[in-house]
Amino acid sequence: MHATWNNTYTRLPEHMFARQQPVPVAAPSGLVLNTALADELGISFGEDWPEFIAGNQVPMGADPIAQAYAGHQFGHWNPQLGDGRAVLLGEVTGAFGHVDVQLKGAGRTPWSRGGDGRAWYGPVLREYLISESMHALGIPTTRALAAAATGESILREPGPLPGAVICRTASSHIRVGTFQYFASREDIPALEALLDHAIARHYPQAQNADGFLGQAVAAQARLIAQWMGVGFIHGVMNTDNSHVGGLTIDYGPCAFMDDFVPTKVFSSIDRQGRYGYSNQPNLAAWNMAQLATALLPLAENTEAAIARYTEIVKGFGDIFEAEYAKVFAAKLGLSTSSQSSALIEQFLKMMGQTGADFTQSFRALESDEVARHIGEHPEFVSWHENWLVSADLTRLKQINPALIPRNHLVEAMIDQSVAGNMQMFHVLHAALQTPFVTPPNPEFMEPPKAHEVVQATFCGT
Repeated sequence: MHATWNNTYTRLPEHMFARQQPVPVAAPSGLVLNTALADELGISFGEDWPEFIAGNQVPMGADPIAQAYAGHQFGHWNPQLGDGRAVLLGEVTGAFGHVDVQLKGAGRTPWSRGGDGRAWYGPVLREYLISESMHALGIPTTRALAAAATGESILREPGPLPGAVICRTASSHIRVGTFQYFASREDIPALEALLDHAIARHYPQAQNADGFLGQAVAAQARLIAQWMGVGFIHGVMNTDNSHVGGLTIDYGPCAFMDDFVPTKVFSSIDRQGRYGYSNQPNLAAWNMAQLATALLPLAENTEAAIARYTEIVKGFGDIFEAEYAKVFAAKLGLSTSSQSSALIEQFLKMMGQTGADFTQSFRALESDEVARHIGEHPEFVSWHENWLVSADLTRLKQINPALIPRNHLVEAMIDQSVAGNMQMFHVLHAALQTPFVTPPNPEFMEPPKAHEVVQATFCGT
């Protein structure tokens, strides 16, 4: 099967994007190619695939653009953001539907805001590794198709670093901030065109803006519940990083928790804890409220629409609570009920009070070694006896992963890759493709030693 290239986004009003060719680089070379995903999408770049991934060649039929969007960043409104270092090559179509193919780190665009439009090994390999890990965990996400080195150095603190480009795929790259961009400009034709395009791409059963908003709210609630279930912290849940189709997108200072701390923050610039683990549901609901506000200009009766949209967004809480209960009940081998909710709450409370490792504690339930992780908590014996009465242990290993991309491993992988050794990346990536299976490298399952703990990840590129 060979993919058919297209770009239906270019059929929207021309001011919604800028036609933008990737900026060629000096000496492209391949870092990693996701051959399974390429085969699934029918994409064949040939032996010179690094030339395409780095942007020196463009697939026949592609129509590269940079998309316009705005967003609330840490709660502060920025009316003009856009793809400052990303180029949407176009989309491939087939039995799987429409899939966007985007290069990230492909050079300056009209929205670069003074930046160089480039990326280095760190964010490229981090996004590749973690997005593919999320996919293996069954969590909706953008996918990594390939990564290529540029043969150029880029200036970042503390000095020059090797440049790279990641090629990622998604059902679209439409963000809450995309709607905000045109709503803030009172551009009704563009807003209408965007809504029609988003409905067709993500929620074809939706009849109007109300239906679209309801579907987006539900998808976002499900997504955040799944994040919580694996201890994932996005790090920068700005509206420009919030996908209307309910995908995890834009892996910046993201990380998976080691010891369970509900308020855990990893972003080096999130000094107020806005995007901490336990606050993610609140921020997702807030983002959905911004989407609702951006849809208001399309309403014939604004007052009536405010009332309807308020109820739809309020529904986020009920959907999230139901999805969260479902996710964590499954992790404990329980059916959802008031009794299981109490057991979940008590288990997490004990984990938090003892500083237990999130992933290992749930994984140990199946083998009855959980006491080793929870520690000498005074409530553990009673909890364990109550839990065993109704727990089904048969599927716990298929639900609780043995392996996550622990932050200290990711940072070590980046350091080694920058030094010219990609072996750790490939070994770790291979193990993360089967996260529910004990890996051949059992050290990958272990939490960091005291000197290995990474307290924060940098938001920059």
